[in-house]
Amino acid sequence: MNILKWEQLPENLQTEEVRKYYDILKKKKGSLFFKRVFDLFFSVIGLIVLLPVFLILAIAIKIDSPGPVFYRQERVTQYGKSFRIHKFRTMVQNADKGSQVTVNNDSRITHVGRVIRNCRLDEIAQLFDVIQGTLTLVGVRPESPKFVDEYTNEMLATLLLPAGVTSLASIYYKDEAKLLDGVQDSDKVYVEKILPSKMYYNLKGIEEFSFWGDIKIMFMTVFAVLGVEYKGDLLVEDAFPEEEIAAK
Repeated sequence: MNILKWEQLPENLQTEEVRKYYDILKKKKGSLFFKRVFDLFFSVIGLIVLLPVFLILAIAIKIDSPGPVFYRQERVTQYGKSFRIHKFRTMVQNADKGSQVTVNNDSRITHVGRVIRNCRLDEIAQLFDVIQGTLTLVGVRPESPKFVDEYTNEMLATLLLPAGVTSLASIYYKDEAKLLDGVQDSDKVYVEKILPSKMYYNLKGIEEFSFWGDIKIMFMTVFAVLGVEYKGDLLVEDAFPEEEIAAK
């Protein structure tokens, strides 16, 4: 995994705020190399091991509701490039014509989709994206273009690396959908409250990036899926004003 020369970066990334994080990553060439090797090795092994699960999910999704097996929404990855992410479909067809933020009791979620979401199985299809290089196993979760357009100059530093399947922010905000239950304008609340909080951890992750740090996050992700609760130094509840918490 390589980082472009400074002058080759997209113009919107060539800012003083991004330069700090760029200089940190340029000193991590060894970790970035092993990161890509790790991505390829474990993604290929994962696809082989999980093939029966893929087949079962595909059949269940097709039986449950009309539409494709995979959900291919446009997302943004390294250097601001767009790609179509692979996720097992958990919502009705054309659900993305509404809000792009999903709440816990979202009526668009199918019966099988709710089970898949609860077991966190919709994300495993992203192994295809990791092999293609559009995603990495550990990195900032890929956002849709409409949310990337809301990034501050400092937040844009997260585009120096490929987007990821999991991260510290993903672990701390694994119940993000529950937080948005009952919120009238979920997209607005996400941009103004949750996104800045998640970016705190995402940017901190770049500052402290190391290959072994990625391994630690992978283990934390497995434990989080199994029910272990992790809390960061910025409380999830801090993303919401007191009146919104009371309303929930």
